[in-house]
Amino acid sequence: MKALFVNGSPRKNWNTHKMLQSAMQGASDAGAECELVHLYDMSFKGCMSCFACKVKNAKTHGVCAIRDDLRPVLEKAIASDVIVMGSPIYFSFPTGMMRNFVERLLFPVMSYNVNPDGTRPRAIDRTIYTASIFTMNCPEDLAPKMNYPAIMDAHTAGLGIVMGYTETLCAYNTYQFTDYSRYDANMFSEQGKAKYRDEHFGEDLQKAYDLGKRLVEKVEA
Repeated sequence: MKALFVNGSPRKNWNTHKMLQSAMQGASDAGAECELVHLYDMSFKGCMSCFACKVKNAKTHGVCAIRDDLRPVLEKAIASDVIVMGSPIYFSFPTGMMRNFVERLLFPVMSYNVNPDGTRPRAIDRTIYTASIFTMNCPEDLAPKMNYPAIMDAHTAGLGIVMGYTETLCAYNTYQFTDYSRYDANMFSEQGKAKYRDEHFGEDLQKAYDLGKRLVEKVEA
């Protein structure tokens, strides 16, 4: 049982990373062999539209043909039983690094062919249980007004279709700085943000733990 955790945040030991660590602990406690990778430690691009993965009788085996820092991670991903991705929300979207990762992960697995029964073949013959963890400064009650649910759904829809299963977990109103007085950010109340963090982030971490544990248990079921 292998579980891969992918950090799409440039920050380590902060909100997204902590959520992934908690999910990883849950998966580990459920019996999975876990690994965490940081996308911002690597040099890679998004899909280059080379279509090497769509050439007839291609030998890519469901892995993007581009050989760069991301290639070994993609190989680990399609060999995994569980993949959990984490990203902060920047200007209403997951980070560019996370989007690049998802493009390179999904496109080689999906097929442009259609079977006689209307189904579409995939480069892998099993379900990979996936999840996306999103952390954001936006309060939960404001998220629908920002159209965040639709944006999250657009990001995760491909994961469910191509990999066979996906879940989404959001952590709202996250604490951004260690010292708000250093930054031009007077629209926020440091005391209010700290209070919300103290009251809710522990619950978010527990939800992440439960998520990691649950995905591994689904593989074993």
